[in-house]
Amino acid sequence: MELAIGIQVEELPEGMFLATSDELPGLVAQGRTVAETLEIARDVARRLIEARREREGIPSLPTTGERRNYTIVVAA
Repeated sequence: MELAIGIQVEELPEGMFLATSDELPGLVAQGRTVAETLEIARDVARRLIEARREREGIPSLPTTGERRNYTIVVAA
């Protein structure tokens, strides 16, 4: 099963990137690039979901088939 988790990424003053999620409390990841940060966030999310599954069963997050949010970046 694939779950869809909304992630917010912000650039920190020192040039690093920080990812958090309102949908998955405890998800915090930091990296040198957005891509690296998202990769780390995916690993953190996987571990958080596994831990939650062991305690509570299947987490109540939307599956990828239920969500259709997209973000595009356009240079202006």
